[in-house]
Amino acid sequence: MTPNPTKAERQMQFLFALRSKGVTDGRVLTAMEKTDRAMFVKGHFADRAYEDMPLPIACGQTISQPSVVGLMTQALQVNPRDKVLEVGTGSGYQAAILSHLARRVYTVDRYKPLINDARAVFSALDITNLTAFTADGSHGLPEQAPFDRILVTAAAEDPPGPLLAQLKVGGIMVLPVGQSDSVQSLIRVTRKDTGFEYEELRPVRFVPLLEGLGKD
Repeated sequence: MTPNPTKAERQMQFLFALRSKGVTDGRVLTAMEKTDRAMFVKGHFADRAYEDMPLPIACGQTISQPSVVGLMTQALQVNPRDKVLEVGTGSGYQAAILSHLARRVYTVDRYKPLINDARAVFSALDITNLTAFTADGSHGLPEQAPFDRILVTAAAEDPPGPLLAQLKVGGIMVLPVGQSDSVQSLIRVTRKDTGFEYEELRPVRFVPLLEGLGKD
C-alpha cells in the first residue's frame, strides 16, 4: 500500500498542480505557499484542502478551486504598495493570499457568519494588513475608495458601476461576468484616463453576485 503523503508532500503536489494550470508568477506562488488552505476548509472536506477543486463552505458558498484563485490573483497584477478590495470574502482564503502581495486589503461579504469565521482565521494567522466587513459587495466600499486593485469572486451580468467608480486610474479589476451560472467569463478591466479597457481571460464558473445582506 502507498503510505499517506505528508503535509509537505501534499503542499509540493499542490504547487505543482498550480504551475501545471498556468500559475507561474513567482510572487503569487510564494503567497499561495504561505497560505495554508487547510486553515480555511472545515468539516468533512478538511482532508481535501490540497486538492485542486472547489469545496462547499457555510451559507451555500464555496471556496474556489486553487488554480482559479491563482490565475485570478496573477491576472490582478498586485504590487506591494497597492490597496486592494476583494468582493466576496467567502472562507477568507483569497483575501489571505492577497495580504501577502499588497500593502492593504479590504474584503467584504454579505454573510456575517462567513466574515466572523474569516476574521478568526486571519487572527490565528496573525494577518494585520487585512480588514473584513459585512457589506453589500455590489456597492464596494466607498469610504475606503479609490482602490489600486479590485477582485470580485462572484459573477455579475456586467461589472458593477460602483466598483468601476472606485477603481483608480491605472487600476485593475478582475471579475467573472455572465448571465447564467453555466456561461461565465473571467475578465480584466483596466481604468485608463480615457475610460475602461476590457480583456476576456478564460471561462469560469462562480456563484452569483447578490445585492443586499445575507441572514446572520
